[in-house]
Amino acid sequence: METRGLLKNYGSTKAVAGLDLKVETGQIYGFLGPNGAGKTTTCRILTTLTKPTGGQALVSGFDVVKEPSLAKKGMGLVPQHLNLDPDLTIYENLKLHGMLHGMAGDKRESRIREMLEFTDLWDRKKELAKSLSGGLKRRLMIARALLHEPRVLFLDEPTVGLDAHTRRRMWELISQSHRRGVTIFLTTHYIEEAESLCHRVGIINQGSLIAEDTPQGFLSTTGKVVVESYSDTSFLPRFFDDRKQAAEYAATRQEDTVIRASNLEDVFISLTGRGVMEEKAQAKEASSFGHGGGHSAKTAHGHGGGK
Repeated sequence: METRGLLKNYGSTKAVAGLDLKVETGQIYGFLGPNGAGKTTTCRILTTLTKPTGGQALVSGFDVVKEPSLAKKGMGLVPQHLNLDPDLTIYENLKLHGMLHGMAGDKRESRIREMLEFTDLWDRKKELAKSLSGGLKRRLMIARALLHEPRVLFLDEPTVGLDAHTRRRMWELISQSHRRGVTIFLTTHYIEEAESLCHRVGIINQGSLIAEDTPQGFLSTTGKVVVESYSDTSFLPRFFDDRKQAAEYAATRQEDTVIRASNLEDVFISLTGRGVMEEKAQAKEASSFGHGGGHSAKTAHGHGGGK
């Protein structure tokens, strides 16, 4: 999939600001960003649910605006919000999806069984969707998205609100789907999710892509060791190449410090320039605002590396 100068405005708010993005066939691509950065808007454009203000978006070689029907044939979607038919059974939800995609009866029935066995739901196929737990509903949505054998699977924060055990089960299903040959585009704000699953990660901030690399590539360019320095208002990581440098720096600090191995969350916070307190405030604001966004994007400079 690919975007070229992709734009989406909501009035004066730029939700997506000239986004250039390319995801190679066979990748699990992680799309990270703060709340309101444009992740879900980008996903909605790519899946034909929202029309862009400008630019171009291609999925499987098809323009999502000019050729939406052709683009949709090759994609599956697990949206952020649950959208199953609650009064249908597990089996009926999949049967309806297969019928809407024009799947022949025999093929549809075999795929329903295959997908319900894949997600460990076959023995519960007669249960109503509204009776399922949040984790089982998410599994059913993955089964539904894969039923018509898409080449590309879009997952918009698929594990939000799930407990740690259920989230790990979802990661397993995502990895298994990839091994079946599906290209996956994953939006998430769980940093460990991107580290565990993704071959490549793009970080979006204020509607623009500000950095892109493999998870290990990000860590190798920032530093292997982090010093955490906490104050009353924020936390920004300080990167070092080794523990000796980190210890020398920590000894100069007045506040409490922790020295540890760096992770992708440190890179994320450093690149977006946001401390923990600010992120929490941003999350509340985005939740009440609705469609998120931000104003004109600015480039992040440096990673706060130590000398």
